[in-house]
Amino acid sequence: MFTRSSKWNVKAVILIALIGIIMGVIYTYGFNWAFNLIKLALLPTGFAPVTDAIFTGLWLLAGPLAMYFVPTPGSGMVGEALAAIVEMAIGGQWGAITVLQGLIQGASNEIGFFPKKSRYQQFSWPSVLTGAFFAGLGTFIPTYFLYGWSKFSLQLQVAMFVATMISAIVFDGILVKLITNLFDQALKTKIANE
Repeated sequence: MFTRSSKWNVKAVILIALIGIIMGVIYTYGFNWAFNLIKLALLPTGFAPVTDAIFTGLWLLAGPLAMYFVPTPGSGMVGEALAAIVEMAIGGQWGAITVLQGLIQGASNEIGFFPKKSRYQQFSWPSVLTGAFFAGLGTFIPTYFLYGWSKFSLQLQVAMFVATMISAIVFDGILVKLITNLFDQALKTKIANE
């Protein structure tokens, strides 16, 4: 059974590696396929680029999950970077830029927890939502420049920013916190039964 470990040891490294591998596979063979289909469907509307923003939060899940299981500084960045490396290695459509994005996304997600180690261990709603907010910014800003989003109409840019932030808060914040609450309950039940 998975347990939380706030120390960098072999168990923590293996756990973060597993999270990175699993999420990298899910990113590539789950989210990317759905992303491509939805973006294709929206092409005639002119709002296909908003698909990038809507999916943002889904591509941020590895970082906070790594921080939950290994509640220590750096775990979110390592978890998200590993997921990005796996995604790139198994054929992710964005290539090497995925790794840079993963590093930025993981590091920006940790802003909600850093610098107090107790915030990592508590994994509270405010920390998770703050981390999700900064991860959304950490995704939007580099993507805005890398992919030339400044060339879009102001209306589309605003829609993309709002959609990015909502997606990050909903998926990277609320969904992750609800998932980790289930893990908390399972761990408490296991401890109570021992």
